[in-house]
Amino acid sequence: MMKVSRRTVLKVVGFGTLAISFLPRVAFAARGKLKSLRTGLQPGNKTRLVIETSAKPSYNLSYSENKLIVGIANTVADNSIKPQMASGTLIKSLTQTQIGDRLNITANLTKSIGEIPKSQIMLLQPNGDNDYRLVLDFVAGSSAAVATTTAATKQKTSTKKYVIVIDAGHGGKDPGCIGRNGTKEKKIVLSVAKKLKTKLDAAGFKTYLTRSNDVFLNLDTRASIAEKHHADLFLSLHANANPSRAMKGFSIYTLSKKASDEEARKLAEAENASDKIDVDGFERFSADIRNALSALQQQAVAEMSVEYATNCAKIIVKSGIQKQSGPYVRHAPFAVLRSTIPGALIELGHLSNSSEERLLNTDYHQDRLANAILKSIKEYDFEV
Repeated sequence: MMKVSRRTVLKVVGFGTLAISFLPRVAFAARGKLKSLRTGLQPGNKTRLVIETSAKPSYNLSYSENKLIVGIANTVADNSIKPQMASGTLIKSLTQTQIGDRLNITANLTKSIGEIPKSQIMLLQPNGDNDYRLVLDFVAGSSAAVATTTAATKQKTSTKKYVIVIDAGHGGKDPGCIGRNGTKEKKIVLSVAKKLKTKLDAAGFKTYLTRSNDVFLNLDTRASIAEKHHADLFLSLHANANPSRAMKGFSIYTLSKKASDEEARKLAEAENASDKIDVDGFERFSADIRNALSALQQQAVAEMSVEYATNCAKIIVKSGIQKQSGPYVRHAPFAVLRSTIPGALIELGHLSNSSEERLLNTDYHQDRLANAILKSIKEYDFEV
């Protein structure tokens, strides 16, 4: 039998000599690495397991008595990682096992669990501070018990009026960006914010606007309004401008320490710059709020923000509104989003694009935007 090396030379009639490499399959796939492991306790006495990996995980779940095993293909273990373990969960310990190119994460449980419903599994995209995160929520008992508990939790909380704070960006002496035909950002976003508030109130939410008229507020004041009302979700509405007049479409951003790209960094700088014109001596937002948060709580807020923003972007696209080229969600250090409240900054479109400027001035398009955002809020699971 002829031995075939990893590099074999073949003679092909009419084409001379070809060198063909035979390499293991794994060489052609990007290998992921385990980045972190952590647990948490969610409403409804649900245990949360978060597995962070450098590459998008292809996973499967298996169950045995008092064990949950998460198998992740083409991923490398890292035994130097110490799991962040929250108290009160069903997870006693987490162990890693490398089997070929497959990583098994075993959660040793205090009680057995049934199959985790798909509705209780999330795969979060990377943001500025985190890689991919596989999030699993579960309770003790059978699969039916999990579903029953989840349904009971939702039924229990369905009577609650969730509080939404809508922030119309800029205002007063800060017009925001100005379109080629003179349209001011502050006017467009206030109009959409008022339409959205009316729709949210009619849908049973408790809604507040950071401003209901043409007044200037600094960024920390806007964030503190959401804290004051104990908001469940904070949305800051803006309109964009770009040196390229051809650029158009909406975009959505969440908070992170590092910008996801250069464009996101520049946009955050531009939005944060509105504080530089503040001459009214607004009281600065208390740092105690941020300092009081544990790292796990901060992570939870970030994850909830990304979850909302990702679904919101998809809903707006499905409604037929054009998205700016690039990822569904970007991330940057926006000052207005620095709070304990999950939130996102939505750029409704580009005033620097003449056709989109005209569109943003119409009630029809403003209603489409407000309806899409309303749908995203209705679909958001506030209890996760």
